[in-house]
Amino acid sequence: MSQIGVLGAGTWGMALTRMLENSGHSVTVWSALEEEIDQYSSRRRHPNLPGMIIPDSVRFTKEIGEAVRDKDIVMFAVPSVFVRNTAAKAAEHIPDGQVIVDVAKGIEPGTHFMLTEVIADEIRHKAGKAGVKLVALSGPTHAEEVAQDIPTMIVSASEDRKAANMVQDVFMNTCMRVYTNPDVRGVELCGALKNVIALAAGISAGLGYGDNTKAALITRGMAEIARLGMAMGCQEQTFYGLAGIGDLIVTATSRHSRNNRAGYLIGQGLTAEEAVKKVGMVVEGINALPAAMELSADYDVRMPISSGVNSIIKEGRDPKEVVRELMEREKKPETQRM
Repeated sequence: MSQIGVLGAGTWGMALTRMLENSGHSVTVWSALEEEIDQYSSRRRHPNLPGMIIPDSVRFTKEIGEAVRDKDIVMFAVPSVFVRNTAAKAAEHIPDGQVIVDVAKGIEPGTHFMLTEVIADEIRHKAGKAGVKLVALSGPTHAEEVAQDIPTMIVSASEDRKAANMVQDVFMNTCMRVYTNPDVRGVELCGALKNVIALAAGISAGLGYGDNTKAALITRGMAEIARLGMAMGCQEQTFYGLAGIGDLIVTATSRHSRNNRAGYLIGQGLTAEEAVKKVGMVVEGINALPAAMELSADYDVRMPISSGVNSIIKEGRDPKEVVRELMEREKKPETQRM
């Protein structure tokens, strides 16, 4: 049995908490929102996972130190924009050598750090705990389905093979199959940028376009993510695995996808702000757009679909006009050898 501390009480963090507890591990959950701790402690329900019961044995705490001290694994499950602040709060309580798992997906604007790099900056560098071991856990994993024990596969990515294998052992069970991958940056890049392409797929559906368009967006969207990733030194195989095309497919097609839903509403005529408000949860694709555009420029990689989404959301352009421009771009071969 492993002792696990979970930072964050959103849908993904709580779905994993339930799964881990039911697998025989001991889980303690912290949230920056004290009312969440009170609510989940007493009701044992999450409002966005209405069919899920939180086991009575799960402990909740308002003290971040209690959630991270004496733990085999500390899991970051907060939205991407709160990862740095949470890491800074937790740093003094985390021992050197701690295994830290990040399950959030995103890229920090400005620094262009992946989220494990953000955690490393706060805990390894600023707090001087150089021995902490960082793992990114990512893949096609909607919380709503994990909360129902629906068979799911995910990737444990770390440069530290022992840490990746440890996380694989802890998280793997009859309903969760875990693979390992040393390409942390590639896995995290996929996790962040697939949300942008999912926004595009949702906008397409909102405009009334069909499956042909969605399939094209998924395929060409992954092509541009892979181009950027290869320029950044990532491994090509990662983009065509679970954390890459697998996660993109589920995020761009599922009714559970916040990014797909937000895009649909934008395609129907809502502003990005109105769409996010109606979805009622964090839409990570919108948060990832600034870093995506900056990375595209920094590495001189053309990303027409992502750029089109950015122009719709950040500049308020007409989605139909953006689609027309995408369709009328210069002719080119699909592969580099033609």
